[in-house]
Formats: sequence, C-alpha cells, structure tokens
Amino acid sequence: MALEKQIVVGSLGVNENGTINVRTDTVILDDGVEASRSHSRKVLAPGDDVSGEDAKVQAVAGAVWTDEVKTAYAAAQAEESPAEESE
Repeated sequence: MALEKQIVVGSLGVNENGTINVRTDTVILDDGVEASRSHSRKVLAPGDDVSGEDAKVQAVAGAVWTDEVKTAYAAAQAEESPAEESE
C-alpha cells in the first residue's frame, strides 16, 4: 500500500473587485486511486504577495492585477473603512 498526498489548485475565480478566490484540494491517493479529498479556500486581494502560490495563481494575479485594479481596490477599501476621526 503506497499512500501519496497531492495538493492541487481545484479552482480559481476572479471577482469584480479584482480579488481572486482560490480553492486548494488535498488529495490522498492509495496505490494511485483517490482515497480522500478535502478542500480549503482563501481570497487574495490585489497587491497581495503571491510568490509562494501555485504558478496558476501567480499567472492569474499577474494578468488581472494591473496598477489600475490595485489602485481601485485600495480606494474601495479606504472608503469602506475610513480612518477614525481625531477628537
């Protein structure tokens, strides 16, 4: 019995605001036959460090996260959580 663990990008999605949804699948193979699969999800925001991500995620981020998208995302975040006013 040979067990093997693979971690693969199960799906990628780009939202209107430029964030990227990443579903990562952890697959356990028993003699080449899938024995189990589990999922985890995360959201990456424009400008996040993706250097440690899968090459597919890096490619999507590189294509989608233009300077314009990063600027618009940062502006939208600033609008949603304005700095507290000084007293």
